Amino acid sequence: MDTFGQFLDNLDGMLGGAAWFPYVLLGVGLFFTIYLKFPQIRYFKHACKVVTGKFDKKSHEGDTTHFQALATALSGTVGTGNIGGVALAISIGGPAALFWMWMTAFFGMTTKFVEVTLSHKYRVKTDDGTMAGGPMYYMDRRLNMKWLAVLFAVATVISSFGTGSLPQINNIAQGMESTFGFEPWHTGGVLSILLALVILGGIKRIAAITSRVVPLMAAVYIIGALAVIFYNIENIAPSFAAVFTNAFSGSAAAGGFLGASFAYAFNRGVNRGLFSNEAGQGSAPIAHASAKADEPVSEGMVSILEPFIDTIIICTLTGLVILSSGVWTEKFETQFERSSMVIVKGQYSEDKEENRQSLYKYLNGHKDHGVELYNGELHSIQGKAVEKDFTIIHSRSIAENVRFGLTEKHVYTGTIEIKDGMPVDTDIMVTGKSLVHSAELTTKAFSRGFFGENGKYIVSIGLLLFAFSTAIAWSYYGDRAMIYLLGSKSVMPYRVFYVAGFFWASFADTTLVWKLAAVAIVVMTLPNLFGIFLLRKEMKESVVDYWDKFNKEHPEETNKNSENDQNQNFKQQVEEK
Repeated sequence: MDTFGQFLDNLDGMLGGAAWFPYVLLGVGLFFTIYLKFPQIRYFKHACKVVTGKFDKKSHEGDTTHFQALATALSGTVGTGNIGGVALAISIGGPAALFWMWMTAFFGMTTKFVEVTLSHKYRVKTDDGTMAGGPMYYMDRRLNMKWLAVLFAVATVISSFGTGSLPQINNIAQGMESTFGFEPWHTGGVLSILLALVILGGIKRIAAITSRVVPLMAAVYIIGALAVIFYNIENIAPSFAAVFTNAFSGSAAAGGFLGASFAYAFNRGVNRGLFSNEAGQGSAPIAHASAKADEPVSEGMVSILEPFIDTIIICTLTGLVILSSGVWTEKFETQFERSSMVIVKGQYSEDKEENRQSLYKYLNGHKDHGVELYNGELHSIQGKAVEKDFTIIHSRSIAENVRFGLTEKHVYTGTIEIKDGMPVDTDIMVTGKSLVHSAELTTKAFSRGFFGENGKYIVSIGLLLFAFSTAIAWSYYGDRAMIYLLGSKSVMPYRVFYVAGFFWASFADTTLVWKLAAVAIVVMTLPNLFGIFLLRKEMKESVVDYWDKFNKEHPEETNKNSENDQNQNFKQQVEEK
C-alpha cells in the first residue's frame, strides 16, 4: 500500500501538483473570458433573474428547477474546501493564496458557464425518464471521442468516492468526536441511514433536500464568520492589504509562519480554488444538466453564480476570519501529521534571520537552501529527545516543546529511527506547539469572535452540513457516470456501494482514497478543458442564438439588457467567420 501511495503521490506531482497545471486551468478561463467578452460580468444580473424562474415555462423538459440545480451543484462544491481548504491554502501560501483563489473563481465563472452550457446541450433522457448529462455526453455525442468520455466517466465515479463520500464522512466523524465526543461509527451509522434515504429517492429528492439545506448552512456559517470579522474589524483593512500586496511577490514571514514564495502561493491558491468551486472539473455540469430549460445557455448563465457564491463570498469570509483573527501565525498545541512534518539536521531558530532564510528556501523548493534531512537515531526519555541537533518543521513552522509518544496519554521511552526526515515507526506520535492548518485552523479562528469558544460549534455544524451535502451531490454525479458507462440498471448497486463506503470511511483511514481522488480530479479536469476549448466556436454561436431568441420572446427585457449591442457585434463576428 505504501508503494501504491507513493506512486499516486508521484503521479499527482506530475499532474495536479505540477507547476503547469494552474496555468492551464487559469489560461482556459482567461481565454473564454476574453473570447466571450467577460460574460461573468455582463450576464450576472440576467443570471439572477433566470435562477428565480422568471422566464420558466411549464413545457421546459427536465427534472429540477434552475434554483434546485444550482443548489445541488452548490451542495457539491460548498464543502470541506470552504472550511478546511481555505485554511490549508493560507497556512501554506499565506494571504497571497486567497488572491489566487479569487482569480480562479473569477475566471472559473466563465469556465463554468461554458462547460454547463455544452453539457446541458448534449444531455439525454435515460430509460427511467430522468435526464443525464455532463462532459462525457458532449465528448461522445459531439466530439465523437468515446474513449475520452469513458475516461472522464470512470474518473467521475472514482472522484465520487474520493471527493464526495469517504473523506467527507471521515472529516465529519472526526469533528463530531473532537467537539462532542461522539464515537465515529455512531456518527457514520446515523448519517449513512440519512444519506440512503436521500439518494435512493433520486434527483428530485436530492434537489428538494439540497434546495433547503444549502441556504440554511450558508446562513449559519455566514453569521458565525461575521461575528469574528466584526469582532476584529480593525484587522480587516490590513488583511486585505496583505492579500493584494503579497499577491505577486509571495507572502512574507510573519509570527511562526516562515513565508511562501509567489510560485508556491500561486500554485496553492489556484489548486485550492479548483478544489473549492470545481470550475473546469466537469462535475457541476452533471447537476445542471437536470434543469428544466429549452435553452442550454440559460442554465449556463445560472452556473455563473456558483463560483461567485462558493469562493467569492464563502471562501472570502473564511479567509478574512483566519487573517483578521491572527491565528494563522500563532502556534498551538497539536498532534503533528506526518504529511505536514519533517525532521531536519541542526538547531534552527526563528530569531536568527539566516535560519529563517534557509528554511524559507527549503520550504519553497529553492535548491540553495542548505537544509539537510535528519537520518539516524533519536533517544527519547519520557517523551523528550536526548539529542539537541535536530529541528522538527510542522505546518511550515518550527515546532516547539516536542514530545514523542504512542498515544496522547502515554509518552515514549526508547530509540526512534529516523530516515529521510521521518520516523520509520508510523506508530510514533509526535506532539508539540506549531502552526495548524485545515479545519483545525478555521476552528481556532472562529473562537476569536463574539461567540468566543462557542464559535467552534459553528465550524463543527458547518462542517457537518457542508460535508454531508457534498456527499449527497457527488452520489448523483457518480450515478450519472454509471448510467453512461453501464446503463440505468447499474445505478442502484452503485448507490448501495456508495452508502456502504460512506459508513466504512467514518472510522477508517482514507488517506489512500484522498490520493487516488487527487489524480482522478485532474483526469476529469484536463479532458474537460480540452473538450470545451475545441467547441469554443459552437459556444459563441450558442450565446448569440440565445440572445436572438430571448429578445424575440421577451421584448420587454430588450431595453434593459446592456448586452444587446455587444451581442450584435458577437453575431457579426460569427457570421463573418
